[in-house]
Amino acid sequence: MKQPLMITQAHIERYDVSGPRYTSYPTADRFVEAFDAAAYLKASEQRNISHWAQPLSVYVHIPFCASLCFYCACNKIVTKRYEQSEIYLNYLQRELALHLDQFAQAQVVNQLHLGGGTPTFLSDDALTRLIDMLKQAFVFSKEGEYAIEIDPRTVDEQRLQHLRQLGFNRLSFGVQDFDAAVQQAVHRVQPFAQVDTLMQQARVMGFQSINVDLIYGLPKQTPQTFRETISQVITLRPDRIALYGYAHLPSRFKPQRRILQEDLPNAVDKIQMLSEAIQQLIQAGYVYIGMDHFALPEDTLAIAKQQGRLHRNFQGYSTMADQDILALGVSAIGKMGASYSQNAKTLEEYYDFIDQGQLPIVRGLALSRDDLIRRAVIMAIMCHGELSYESIELSYMIQFNTYFQTELQQLVDKATQGLVVLEEDGLKVTDMGWYFVRAIAMVFDRYLQHDANRARFSKIL
Repeated sequence: MKQPLMITQAHIERYDVSGPRYTSYPTADRFVEAFDAAAYLKASEQRNISHWAQPLSVYVHIPFCASLCFYCACNKIVTKRYEQSEIYLNYLQRELALHLDQFAQAQVVNQLHLGGGTPTFLSDDALTRLIDMLKQAFVFSKEGEYAIEIDPRTVDEQRLQHLRQLGFNRLSFGVQDFDAAVQQAVHRVQPFAQVDTLMQQARVMGFQSINVDLIYGLPKQTPQTFRETISQVITLRPDRIALYGYAHLPSRFKPQRRILQEDLPNAVDKIQMLSEAIQQLIQAGYVYIGMDHFALPEDTLAIAKQQGRLHRNFQGYSTMADQDILALGVSAIGKMGASYSQNAKTLEEYYDFIDQGQLPIVRGLALSRDDLIRRAVIMAIMCHGELSYESIELSYMIQFNTYFQTELQQLVDKATQGLVVLEEDGLKVTDMGWYFVRAIAMVFDRYLQHDANRARFSKIL
């Protein structure tokens, strides 16, 4: 990526707007209650009829947290009652059995992700029980990616060793920021030395990939303090880095109401944080994967980008093909064929469905042909930063210039601003355009074209 980038105040003012992150298209806010468990079962049956042999990806949502982080927008339950996890595992096992009843043959799993909440809220015994449950249900590939999100405050060397013995080969450390004032402001205090020690221990144990999550735009952050956090992260040398922009939506997420608006950095400072972080990481040898992800050149994510095999799913950028996702747990989102589904968002409702012997799916979406076409376009932009019109035309039997005539006209303005290059046979996102890639993708989002209520999304910057 070439530097410097001539981002102007006009760019910042124009694109300090809300928009989707596009971990899926259509986005989850478009799911409808008309898509229920019965609709999901039809999608599962189609997998059986077609004898679809593609491995599954499994996502398990663990909603519990021992303490509240004020920035959090995840579905979580803050509690010190660790016995709740045993009850939850009972229901997870029953939900899993309901899913297994739908498959005609044993399913191969090559990707597992435990998210939350805080997955390491579970005790060692509870984690063992969960993994045993999954291994009895599926055939796990020896070459698979098995990841768990880590709150550094909840693990030590012994716990890391237990995770490795269970078969996890990837860790994601929730760091967010190392500045003491920022950590106090978001109610998540975890010293640099603690994370450093854990990461060194994890490397000795042979974890294949270690990710660090960071957030820019948090209260009390400044370009200077965040520059120091990035420098500290570089010394840790994680294999991957996810650098997210903070989404301040206090009307939707109650914990964020504890954050004072005047403590938040403005859009100018946020773009400086992002710009400088990108420069620091690239100079340190990281590959800019796109939007919010970085990886060392030898990491499989960087290799996938180089080879044009990058994908995007509900966990962000991925090396795995666009495969079905079996989602377990409260609020978990899955994908089966050309459909998305989401479980009940509260424990009470989730438990109630399973007590009735029903899958706890409360909403979802069966994708239309137009959805599939636009998804292909948006994911090409988000993953590869370029789009071949011919590839879409051949895959979906359309005339691209005709089908997307309005959208291409809208892109002319973004081309004038230096965000995208329009060519006769395709388009390319510029180096500067990567800062605003969500805005470029939004042009092709049919649901946003007549949507005046975008405030439910996070800010692009």
